[in-house]
Amino acid sequence: MGLPYGNRTGSRTGRWTTVDQAQAAPAEHFIRTDDGLTLCAAEYGTGGGAGGEGAGHGADRPTVVLLHGYPDTKEVWDAVARRLAARCHVITYDVRGHGRSEAPAPLRGGFTLDRLTGDFLAVTDALAPGRAVHLAGHDWGSVQGWEFTTSARTRGRIAGFTSLSGPSLDHLGMWLKRRALHPTPRNLAELLGQGARSWYVYAFHLPLLPELAWRGPVGAVFPALLRRREGMPADGYPTRSLPRDAAHGLWLYRDNVRPRLRDPRPDAYAHAPVQLIQPTDDPYVSARLHDGLEEWVPQLVRRTVPGGHWAPRTRPDRIARLLTDFIDSHSASGSAGAAGAAGPATVPAAAGRWAERLAGQLVLVTGAAHGIGRATAHAFARAGARVIAVDRDGEGAARTAAAARRLGAPDAWARTVDVADEAGMEKLAAEVAERHGAPDILVNNAGVGMAGPFLDTTVAEWRRVLDVNLWGVIHGCRLFGRQMAERGEGGHIVNVASLSAYQPSRSTPAYSTSKAGVLMLSECLRAELAGRGIGVSAVCPGMVKTNIIRTTRFAGADEEEEQRRREGVTRLYERRNYPPEKVATAILRAVLENEAVVPVTAEARVLGALARISPRARRALARIRPSS
Repeated sequence: MGLPYGNRTGSRTGRWTTVDQAQAAPAEHFIRTDDGLTLCAAEYGTGGGAGGEGAGHGADRPTVVLLHGYPDTKEVWDAVARRLAARCHVITYDVRGHGRSEAPAPLRGGFTLDRLTGDFLAVTDALAPGRAVHLAGHDWGSVQGWEFTTSARTRGRIAGFTSLSGPSLDHLGMWLKRRALHPTPRNLAELLGQGARSWYVYAFHLPLLPELAWRGPVGAVFPALLRRREGMPADGYPTRSLPRDAAHGLWLYRDNVRPRLRDPRPDAYAHAPVQLIQPTDDPYVSARLHDGLEEWVPQLVRRTVPGGHWAPRTRPDRIARLLTDFIDSHSASGSAGAAGAAGPATVPAAAGRWAERLAGQLVLVTGAAHGIGRATAHAFARAGARVIAVDRDGEGAARTAAAARRLGAPDAWARTVDVADEAGMEKLAAEVAERHGAPDILVNNAGVGMAGPFLDTTVAEWRRVLDVNLWGVIHGCRLFGRQMAERGEGGHIVNVASLSAYQPSRSTPAYSTSKAGVLMLSECLRAELAGRGIGVSAVCPGMVKTNIIRTTRFAGADEEEEQRRREGVTRLYERRNYPPEKVATAILRAVLENEAVVPVTAEARVLGALARISPRARRALARIRPSS
């Protein structure tokens, strides 16, 4: 069960108590360092008090220290800190020379990692004395975090470290040396690639020019550049101190980069568990930099988030959720001395190749009691995702949720809802937003079968198949797609259609019409929501062994004839024996690769190709009368 974070004042949501983000005002402190500087620190989750442990923080309340990067201030973590503040004691502070913290004089030699380590200890001694704290660092905050997590000076003070977009300088030095000493084509390509990404590091070592640029044109245009290139919200960040902060922070690079890369520490082994979060589109830090990291980190968890470098500002929900899961796995309660002997990681037994991208995400699956929906919920659970199983069969949904928890989901919930019921779906959407926030992934899978000639299909039968197969998808996309869009952190919608969406048949006019509508809706939504970072996929299975045939209506047939036809088609599907688990795998792949239309099974792929190559042959197939 993850630690809670939320956005409503004093409301209770299940076992969670959430707080209004606007009322989680931090308490600020000014702390003296060993070399006489004053640092500005902020605490969230103090209940309005000031004074850290003296303000009454209990041993069961984890302390989290969030370290900012360059050219940021502590406010870069503000959105994440407010989400964590419901149940965590959160500390942020301005690095020396940034924000409201004093700068050393002279600047040269005042930003060494040794001095930064002393600053960290001064802050934690003042605000979390005797406690082992969790660290999360972004950019240069992550570089500092690596130093703290591998230094003997801080052993026992750190319960866990989350690294985001910033390598260890020691590990980077070793990485560079190994590739330079073994100049294979791949190693040279990696060196050149990271060298191109790090162009600014060379520029920052130039005398005077970087300071003039930051205090002049670069400082003036940088906020707009972040909004355009990174999707940073226009909410007053970066702060007005940006030009001065950036000029001072140049000495982070000048004091540390070249000395450590020339002479990296050979004993830079982590003495606490580490979670590595890699943004998928980070223009500055390559994922290749972390190859072989397990050599230095015995307890390592790898995760990815979509988006660019400034994920704490653009993906605060996702980052907060990953942090809470990691904190749960490595509790820092008790004295600092207990943390140094942390045991093996208790990360959920997630499916390896999916877990980096999907662990901790909130996934809602409709039609989850049986078949493709159940297999999909279980596949996401194995990848460490949270699962909401929705079905009108409440007992079946509950079984799916229970199995999801056993398979590795941090948590799973079941909800009894008919997707055709607009009011019921609206109530579900409101409840999900209240208890869990917007889903990261929505799988609209619920569907019913309908066969029989058009002229034999009644209006009531048409309404039922369209209400479930098409309107159920519309309800899901409208309600949960809006939540994703309003949250502003992207997401993905999967709509399960069918090969019948593009292959007509005289025997399934109602079903094929409903699925063709799902396919076209998906294509339209994909175009509309792409600019909001929300992907949309239409998954089109062929003959899959599920329960849908056992509940399919056959228009124009009496009860006996309907049962005979149902048994015949069921035998055909059983002989085909294509399991729903393969469709679930295709759904996960569609999410991770943002695929538009995904035919599943050989017949679906062949008929999909035929629809493009020879529409005439496709129409000829549609006229074939099924054997009775």
